[in-house]
Amino acid sequence: MSSTALESLRKLLPPGRLSEDAASRAAFESDGLTAFRCRPLGVVIPQNEAEVVQTVRWCHEHSIPFVARGSGTSLSGGSMPVADGIVISLNRLRQIIKVDPDNRIAVVQPGVINLQVSAAAAPYGLYYAPDPSSQKICTIGGNIAFNSGGAHCLKYGMTSNHVIGIRAVTASGEIVSFGGPSLESVGPDFTGLFCGSEGLFGVALDITLRLLPKPECFHTVLVGYRSLRAAGDAVSAVIDSGLLPGAMEIMEALAIEAAEAATSCGYPKGAAAVLIVELEGPREKIDAERKQLESVIASTEAFETVVAADARQRDGIWAGRKSAFSAVGKLSPDFLVQDGVVPRKRLGEALEAIEAFSKDSGLRVANVFHAGDGNLHPLILFDDSVDGELERAEALAGKILNLCVQMGGSITGEHGVGMEKRDFLPKMYDSATMELMHRLRAAFDPKTIANPGKMFPGAEAPALSGHGLHPLEKAGVISRE
Repeated sequence: MSSTALESLRKLLPPGRLSEDAASRAAFESDGLTAFRCRPLGVVIPQNEAEVVQTVRWCHEHSIPFVARGSGTSLSGGSMPVADGIVISLNRLRQIIKVDPDNRIAVVQPGVINLQVSAAAAPYGLYYAPDPSSQKICTIGGNIAFNSGGAHCLKYGMTSNHVIGIRAVTASGEIVSFGGPSLESVGPDFTGLFCGSEGLFGVALDITLRLLPKPECFHTVLVGYRSLRAAGDAVSAVIDSGLLPGAMEIMEALAIEAAEAATSCGYPKGAAAVLIVELEGPREKIDAERKQLESVIASTEAFETVVAADARQRDGIWAGRKSAFSAVGKLSPDFLVQDGVVPRKRLGEALEAIEAFSKDSGLRVANVFHAGDGNLHPLILFDDSVDGELERAEALAGKILNLCVQMGGSITGEHGVGMEKRDFLPKMYDSATMELMHRLRAAFDPKTIANPGKMFPGAEAPALSGHGLHPLEKAGVISRE
């Protein structure tokens, strides 16, 4: 399709909403997984939901593919554009429509930043629980698309556990409402179905979120271990004790090195891995649980334990963990982030296997993960300017995903399938289940125009991957030095 075909869309929207110049299109050519790149035909930046609906209906009428997008922090290629299609950027739909403290809900537009919801709810002693590492910049719309989690998903669940209502425009242009302001709903859980659909059903217009009371106090512990296996086994020991922490995270030596360089977080020196455990809740309950946790940690192979004495020290501990993905950029010019899940009891075994895969491939792997629910985030370090390294990194990533499936886990915990893992989906589901997924998708999007080429294997859209130097590097505009 040529750009002249967009002329009718340009006439439909107010001036300035549609951009076709090279610079605007280049800004949207990839998401957080830069190994995949594709420039859209055009970018629509609507100012209100009416313009979103108009654009989606135009796409349906003309059979033009589209990708709805927030901040582009997806790490699976899920929000990457499609060739000969358009991007609908939702960042300007950023209104918090209301905060209702009596019913403990907030109604927001899809472009609202995750952390801004908690900021708006804070004066009422409330907050929004899902806390992905990118919560300072990721949007609620994007969180819904990939059913994002975060460090505290062990206790509080994923985005789908906190979204109770969605009003959306389907890919066929129909306005639909799922759920509502009540925690109880009647009929099929279409709200839950929409969460994690990776943009294949349509575009959320406003979202009703569940808010929780802010915990009265926190007890945050940082524990150093001499081996990854010992740290993984400690996670099982904590859960087996009957404790349900708000969060349990593990970082290994490479990730610790990167975090120290970025934030000077003061993690135990010489640790092969650190475990972060955070208890939260009423003061009386935490006073009892902290003693139980101390006893459990003492029974593991810990060599150093640091208890946060105040909010500042707690923030420092979490700053290291939250910075891990971006901080790894200090160690390597490129990296792939994986997102598999293994049963919690097999964490230590999985980590040892990943370590062996790393040695065999000759590529370093920095492990960071939500230990409480077995959600692994191995970061595979490579240099894309070296011939063959991206392919080796992708092969290593494939081994890790196969391992997760073989162990009875999943190929994704919160990053989604996107482009990166779509060929692995049939390894988790049989053909009948895959067919059911296709039928569900067709009910919302009969023309397959919403984020095509993602999640499901095959049906590859053109120009989906980019190997070697980034175009700006080739042009001499940027450098990795």
